[in-house]
Amino acid sequence: MSRTLFTGVRVLDCTGAEPFIGEVLVEGNRIQSIAAGDDRLPRDNCDVVDGGGTKTLMPGLIESHAHLSIDNAGDLVEIGMIPPEENTLIAMRNAKFYLDCGITSCISAAASKPRMDVVIRNAINKGEIAGPRLLAASPWLTVTGGLGDMRTLHMPQMSSMALTADGPEEFRRLTRELIREGVDIIKLVISGDTFVPHAPSDSTVMSEAEVAAAADVVHAHGKRMSAHARSADSVKLAVKYGVKVIYHANFADEEAIDMLEANKDWVFVSPNIGFTATAAYAGEKWFTEEQVQELGFREELAAASRGLQELKRRGIRILGGGDYGFNVTPHGDNARDLSHLIDYCGFTPMEALLSMTKHGGAAMDLPNDLGQIQEGFLADLLLVDGDPLTDPGVLLDRGKLHVVMKDGTFHKR
Repeated sequence: MSRTLFTGVRVLDCTGAEPFIGEVLVEGNRIQSIAAGDDRLPRDNCDVVDGGGTKTLMPGLIESHAHLSIDNAGDLVEIGMIPPEENTLIAMRNAKFYLDCGITSCISAAASKPRMDVVIRNAINKGEIAGPRLLAASPWLTVTGGLGDMRTLHMPQMSSMALTADGPEEFRRLTRELIREGVDIIKLVISGDTFVPHAPSDSTVMSEAEVAAAADVVHAHGKRMSAHARSADSVKLAVKYGVKVIYHANFADEEAIDMLEANKDWVFVSPNIGFTATAAYAGEKWFTEEQVQELGFREELAAASRGLQELKRRGIRILGGGDYGFNVTPHGDNARDLSHLIDYCGFTPMEALLSMTKHGGAAMDLPNDLGQIQEGFLADLLLVDGDPLTDPGVLLDRGKLHVVMKDGTFHKR
């Protein structure tokens, strides 16, 4: 069994405690022992990695809203037009790139093709390709006229990364098919979105019967759901029907927040404000000032900020990262969401960091295995030249990531 000893490192264990100088011993794929201060761990037959007393050892980052099969796309039709063969290569390349960026686990928030995440997940698990731990998602399941339905009457074959269904029976059938094909997560598009003129973000486009039908199948098979849910009513439907990870929740009202609080032992909110924050205040490359005002990005960011501060106050776990893989939010910028949570939502640096470590491990159903440096936990580790608590931006510099370890194996050293 392989043994790796990290010595002379600042251990940022992401339990919420302050960092300390110490040593961490990895045996196989688990953290065996941790020593603080002057205590020393056995070095026999160890591969020793010395942090020089300055480098930070922390858990690998966990992306809560991954789109590995999207290639920094500018629009949804572009995604749908990529043939599956080329798309598979894109997803393989992005999977390796995420490990390069210190992202050792991902909760997918939709694949571009029905089996895309499944194939990538299986290849990663077999060791055939490099990539993070991956919970494989379906494409978006949307309704006619919802986000992702790019069809028109004169062009009825236009596609995106969505599968369109209407009525509970269609949702039941489609959910069964996708579970048959091996997905871990069914992704529902319950609300509208900023870029859908006939279905804005504060609208709820899926019916309760449709959500209920999908939920019946998912729970019967022991799988899980996530949901695009910006509107207040969509958040309420998501909680009512057992959606584990709720994306966005921008316009959650008091009743929705009460429901989230009452179910905070199992539900997570992944706000994914990176796109909105960039569009609102650093999007000159993509949006004119007139478009920023017309689309209401700043108002949407302000609403999300107020809601997230209240969710945090009530103890609902917030997940970091999200919606990277579009042109405004390219792959590799995922850790930028840490600064967004700090700058716009009043999070402390530690609270922001826990959103992509400790809480991410819990959201992956591995609260006692992933996202922290504790004895017995999986050895997904980063050795960082810098302090992510004083400068979260250090995690965006791949040159500062001296070690990336996943499952006790070096991906980068």
